[in-house]
Amino acid sequence: MCGIVGYIGKKTAQDVLLTSLKRLEYRGYDSAGIATLDDDNQPQLARAVGKISELEQVVQQAPHAGHLGIGHTRWATHGGVTTVNAHPHHVGDIWLVHNGIIENYKDLKAELSDVDFASDTDTEVLAALINREYTAGVKLQDALAKALKRVRGTYGVAVFSPREPEHIVVARLGSPLVIGVGQGETIIASDASALLGYTREAIYLNDGELAVCSRDNVDVFNLNLQHLNAHAETIQGDLAQIQKGGYDHFLLKEIMEQANTLQNTLSGRIDPQAGTMRLGGTNLSPQELKTLRHIVIVGCGTAYYAGLLASYYMEQLIPDITVEVVIASEYRYRSFHLPAHSVALIVSQSGETADTLACLREIKKRGTKTLGIVNVVGSTIAREVDGGTYVHAGPEISVASTKAFTAQVVAMLMFAGMVAESHGGNKALISELTQELAMLPAEIDNTLKTHQQTIEQLAKKYAKFDDALYLGRDTAYPVALEGALKLKEVSYLHAEGYASGELKHGPIALVDETFFEVFDILDNWLFEKSIGGLHEVRARGGKTIVFTNATDKDIEADDIVRLNTPIKHLAPLLLNNLQQLFAYYVAVQRGNDVDQPRNLAKSVTVE
Repeated sequence: MCGIVGYIGKKTAQDVLLTSLKRLEYRGYDSAGIATLDDDNQPQLARAVGKISELEQVVQQAPHAGHLGIGHTRWATHGGVTTVNAHPHHVGDIWLVHNGIIENYKDLKAELSDVDFASDTDTEVLAALINREYTAGVKLQDALAKALKRVRGTYGVAVFSPREPEHIVVARLGSPLVIGVGQGETIIASDASALLGYTREAIYLNDGELAVCSRDNVDVFNLNLQHLNAHAETIQGDLAQIQKGGYDHFLLKEIMEQANTLQNTLSGRIDPQAGTMRLGGTNLSPQELKTLRHIVIVGCGTAYYAGLLASYYMEQLIPDITVEVVIASEYRYRSFHLPAHSVALIVSQSGETADTLACLREIKKRGTKTLGIVNVVGSTIAREVDGGTYVHAGPEISVASTKAFTAQVVAMLMFAGMVAESHGGNKALISELTQELAMLPAEIDNTLKTHQQTIEQLAKKYAKFDDALYLGRDTAYPVALEGALKLKEVSYLHAEGYASGELKHGPIALVDETFFEVFDILDNWLFEKSIGGLHEVRARGGKTIVFTNATDKDIEADDIVRLNTPIKHLAPLLLNNLQQLFAYYVAVQRGNDVDQPRNLAKSVTVE
C-alpha cells in the first residue's frame, strides 16, 4: 500500500513522477501528490484526492520545469482522505514522502509544540522532526539519520531540501525502497516496476540503510552514516508485463495468462519422464531434507489459502511429517513452539507483507530454517530467508491475486515432492503429480478458454445477489475459501467460505432464497458426502452453482459447470480458475473498479 517515487536527472521531473506513480496505482491509494524543485531552487507542490488522473489535472494547470522531485500515492492511515493530508508534506526546508507508520508520532508531536501542523498525519510530524535537526551547517543526511533514530515504527522515506538541490536522501525500515541507476539520472521507487523504461539497474535498500542520491551517484550508509558497499542488480521483467495487452482489466489479463506464467514456475523443475520434482535454492542439505519432521507454512490472505491447499498435498506425499498452516498476523503474537527438524515456508506475492515479514524474523530468532515462496525479485522476504524460490509469475498489477496463488501452490508442491523423495515416500504418487504438473498449463488454458463465455453469463445471473457461501471438502475446501475471498475483494458481495461438513454446524442457518451457494465438488471418495451438502442447501431454497470435474455423475443444481480434464489430483486449481473468472465478471457487472477495489492495497506493508 502507498507508493513512493523520486527523480533527479535531466528530464522534466513532473513527467517522470506522474508516469512512475501510474505504475504504482495497483498498490492501492486514495490521494496522490508530487513536489518538484526547479533550477532556481524554487519548490512546487501539487496534490489531489482520488486517482492519478486528478493529480494530472492539477499539474497541467501549473506546470513546473524542475528536474528533481518526489511523489506519493497515499492510503489513508492517520487522518482522512483530504488534500491537506496527502503527501508530500513539508515543514521549513524539508519536503518529504513517507510509507509506513510512525507509532510514536503523538509523543514526537508533543515535543514539537512550536510547529503549526497543517495535517493530521504522522508524516508531517516526521518532516518537522527532521527540520528541527536541519540547522545551519548540518547536512540533510545527518538531519534525517538523527531524526530516524527517534522514530518507532516503519518507514520508507524520500526527502529533499532547496538548501541542497543536488540530491534526494532516502531511507527505509520495514517499507521497501529501490534506487534505479540510469545514465545521468537516478529514479527512486517503492517497487521496481516503476523503474521499467528508465533503467534496468537498481540498488535495493535494506532495513536501517540510508542513501544519498544524485544524478550520477548513489552513496549508501547506515544510520550512523558509516559508508556501506552497495551493488546494483538487474531488474527482471519488462514494460509489456505491466501493460494490459488488449484486455479490459489487468485482473482478466492475469487470470488468462496463468498457463504461460505457470510454465515459468515449472521450467527446469520437473522431469515427467523420471517422475521427479526439483526445487533449487532451498539451501537444505540432503541430510536436512531427510531428517525434516515439521513444516510450518506462513502467509496472509490468498497466500495463506495457497499454503492450506499445498498442505493437503504435503500430507499425502510425506505422511511422516507434520504440516501446520498459520495466519501470519496471528502467529507472530502467539507463544508458538517449533520443534527440532522444522522448516518454515514464508509465502508472499510481494515479499513485503508486514505481518509475514515479522513472522519470518521471529522464526529466525528461534533458529528454524526459513524458505521463501515469493514472486517479487529482490523483495525483503526474498533477501532475508535462508533459502527459497521465486515463483516467476510475473508482475501482478491487479490488487486481487490470481496467478500468484496458482504458482505458490505449485512451488510448494514441488518442494513437497523433493522432500518426499528424500524420505522414500510414495513414488507412484510423486510420479502422478509430476505428470499432472506437466499437463497443468495446457489444462488451465483449455479450462479458461472453454468456459469463459459460460462464466460471464453465469455472473450476469448472480451479480444481483448480495450474499454467497462457498463450500468444499478436502482439497476443494481451501479453494472454497479462496473463491469467497476473490468474490468479496472485487465484487463487494458478502461471501464466506466453509468446509462442506461444517454446514450443519451453523452456516446452514443463513441459507434462503436471498443467498447463492457455490459448491466445489471433486470426483473423489467424498463425492457423495459433497452431494449430500448440496441437497441440504437446495431443500432450503438456496440457489446453487456447482463447479466440478465429475463429468458423468448425476448432480442437481441451478447451474453446473463441468471440467473435462484428465487431471485429478490438481483439479482444485482448475476449479479455482473458474472462480477467478466468476468473481471478475460479477465485479464487472456491478460496475466496480476491478483492478483497484475500494479500501484494498496490493502490498500490505503496515499492520
